[in-house]
Amino acid sequence: MTKPMPEHAAVLFANDAFYLAFANRDLDAMEDIWAKETSITCIHPGWEPLLGRDEVMESLEAILNNSPATNISCKNPTVRVFGGFACVICYEVLDQGVLVATNIFVHEGGQWKIIHHQAGAAPPPESMEDDPSDVMQ
Repeated sequence: MTKPMPEHAAVLFANDAFYLAFANRDLDAMEDIWAKETSITCIHPGWEPLLGRDEVMESLEAILNNSPATNISCKNPTVRVFGGFACVICYEVLDQGVLVATNIFVHEGGQWKIIHHQAGAAPPPESMEDDPSDVMQ
């Protein structure tokens, strides 16, 4: 029998799946990582808040289908788990610069699913690491 993954590691796995879907322009994977039973929200840099699954998914479809290919990676993720909710704060490193992002997750159907993503301009951190820092459960 497989040992269950510690919650903070499971949250990071879900967070990595979000950025992988973005990098691969994989709309099916993107739709799968977002919650379906819980209301979702998103604030893209420079956009108005998007409320509800329809608005969020339409925006992501437009970004994935119409924007030029972009390298994106998540650096310096910090995880906090609060029972059935979790938060990841990280830096998004893109070809165009660095953004700071907050990804909030809910435990839904036995998996961690995104319920909120927000990213905005930020100065780059002093160092960039792939490993999570300051992980708490």
